[in-house]
Amino acid sequence: MKVFEEKKGNIFKLLSEAISEGIIIVNVQQEIVASNGVANVMFGYEENELLGSQLNRLIPKDYRKKHTGHFDSFIEKSDVRQMGHGRDLYGLRKDGTAFPLEAGLNPFEIYENQYVMALVSDITIRKRQEQEIKELNESLELRIQQRTTELRHSISELKEEVAKRKEAENRIKESLRKERELNELKTKFLSLVSHEFKTPLSGILTSATLVGKYTLTEHQEKRDKHLKTIQSKVKYLNNILDDFLSIERIETGKETYKFSLFPLSKVVNEVIYDANMLLKEGQKINYPQNIDDIIVEFDEKILELVLTNLINNAIKYSPGNTAIDVRVDQKKSSLCISIQDEGMGIPAKEQKFIFNRYFRAENALLDQGTGIGLNIAKSHLENLGGTITFTSKENEGSIFKVEIPIK
Repeated sequence: MKVFEEKKGNIFKLLSEAISEGIIIVNVQQEIVASNGVANVMFGYEENELLGSQLNRLIPKDYRKKHTGHFDSFIEKSDVRQMGHGRDLYGLRKDGTAFPLEAGLNPFEIYENQYVMALVSDITIRKRQEQEIKELNESLELRIQQRTTELRHSISELKEEVAKRKEAENRIKESLRKERELNELKTKFLSLVSHEFKTPLSGILTSATLVGKYTLTEHQEKRDKHLKTIQSKVKYLNNILDDFLSIERIETGKETYKFSLFPLSKVVNEVIYDANMLLKEGQKINYPQNIDDIIVEFDEKILELVLTNLINNAIKYSPGNTAIDVRVDQKKSSLCISIQDEGMGIPAKEQKFIFNRYFRAENALLDQGTGIGLNIAKSHLENLGGTITFTSKENEGSIFKVEIPIK
């Protein structure tokens, strides 16, 4: 149990430190129980210095009384929301300086204890830009009035000036709209992470508890069953963490690729071997023919990641007693690998969104998943000069094709 708690803490630390915004978690008494490095730096504290402190420590005195009432109301309703609609929010640094911020709130419960997770962003630069924009608009207004008085004959010039101002305002509105969408996406991301980690962690806890009850030699088969469940859940969580870290590396340009020569059959064998453990009753994977002599110069880990994602998706979204075909077509300057299933398919109206991050088709919402695997696969392939395409028909199945350059 102690090992499990330590792993859970490490998972939170890895996840929270990979996010570019500050994370602060408080209990119902408004005591800070966790914070990531970004939040500590933002408020000017050392690591673990905030633990056990009251949340009011991070709020300017003039705002504390109102905040307490808003917090109690939020706990009663317990819904995901953006904090401070229509109001300016401020944080208080350790050195006593205040700064504007935005916070997305996400309530959750662990072991019958309620907590609130806040995703905090320092918006000092944005506020400064808004003030500059306001001053720019005031300046434009003054200029228009002056030119209207002095240059009545230059109507065309005035119209052009007004048009520029409207264009600037439209760009600002569009920028603010995209920023709001980004904040909503971040809140959705935290909710998604909470859900995707809660289910396997519960399974690990249950299996770990049951293993401890099977103490006799004849119980080995039952012990093995629960240990296999724990291994499967831990591997699932590890894959999610790898995906999140991969997103961070891709977005920050820190992802590095390593090209090497390797037999295609090596990667295909490893991927299909691991996938066989996930097969439903009656499912089978048809191995590609005539690939033993194909040598590829590519990033081996990326190719394995892409094929694992596609084959695991084919298994997940296909019923039992169906086949998954893996085919390889070697062309003059490229290698095409296709994975075909007989699964639920992708609705036509949603196919254009399938590579969007966090997107999941309506007919797949009941299956476990984060909606980032295909997005990561596409990003890696495009960075390496490859492509990924698909054709799909609802209730009949899908074919995903990966094409990579070869020498």
